[in-house]
Amino acid sequence: MKKAQWKHLGLAFAVTPMMLLAACGDEEANTDEGTAGDSGEVNYGEEMSYKITGIEPGAGVVAASEQATEDYDSLEGWEVVTSSSGAMATALGEAIDNEEPIIVTGWSPHWKFQKYDLKYLEDPNGVFGDAETINTMVRQGLEEENPEAYTILDQFNWEPADIESIMLEVSNGTAVEDAAAAWIEENSDKVAEWTEGTETVDGTEIELAYVEWDTEVASTNVVGQVLEAQGFDVKLTPLDNAVMWSAVAGGEADGMVAAWLPGTHATQFEEYGEDVVDLGANLEGAKIGFVVPSYMDIDSIEDLSPKE
Repeated sequence: MKKAQWKHLGLAFAVTPMMLLAACGDEEANTDEGTAGDSGEVNYGEEMSYKITGIEPGAGVVAASEQATEDYDSLEGWEVVTSSSGAMATALGEAIDNEEPIIVTGWSPHWKFQKYDLKYLEDPNGVFGDAETINTMVRQGLEEENPEAYTILDQFNWEPADIESIMLEVSNGTAVEDAAAAWIEENSDKVAEWTEGTETVDGTEIELAYVEWDTEVASTNVVGQVLEAQGFDVKLTPLDNAVMWSAVAGGEADGMVAAWLPGTHATQFEEYGEDVVDLGANLEGAKIGFVVPSYMDIDSIEDLSPKE
């Protein structure tokens, strides 16, 4: 079974107001989305003070974003401003409310794609890698010692829209336990596929570890409730990312549904991959990259302009 945790979004930084620039007869026109020069191209950099809104320092998407500022000439002089996942969402929402430009370090699945009209900037240099999967990992020996739980975790599989709907409810103030329960009730056919071929148990203990990202909080709570309905005594344990992998590899936890591969958790998989059992993807199409509101008139990282 696979866990999903919620990545909390962080510190919002203020977007500078649009400026009307004129010098030596070289006039620039102001637009709702950015500052346009004689060429007609929009320069969003000045509007955003050449800053990209990031999340927690050390997150994979932040590391890739910082690498992008080194690899792309168009991002020369730009800065990735780190904060937290929750505040990044706040900054994004405020910018959209005011139809201002903003670039955030984004990932999907995430509730922001259900709430707002967003797009990823194309990444011609491949800094952010290809689409990822979120995999389920369990400890060695689980299949033999707890076959019912192993089977449910192995059969757990859903779509980005499923998890994003739960995340959106939570972002709107619903308790994650309630949002998970409502989704399970509304998707009984899908849940039945996860439990197919298993029998109920009588209080068998199962512990799932997860990292407190929005995605993993959502998925882990769903899987946990499905296991409880099958008679398991479920413990959900939030841990730091590296500790989560270590716990499953060392047998302190039975499993997790939160392994982002091949990029985000590449370091952890290299260290612990031989000591865990990979049950494969529980969600396909996960992605990281630069995310902008769709009203911004750019499609690629290369459409941005370096700081002068």
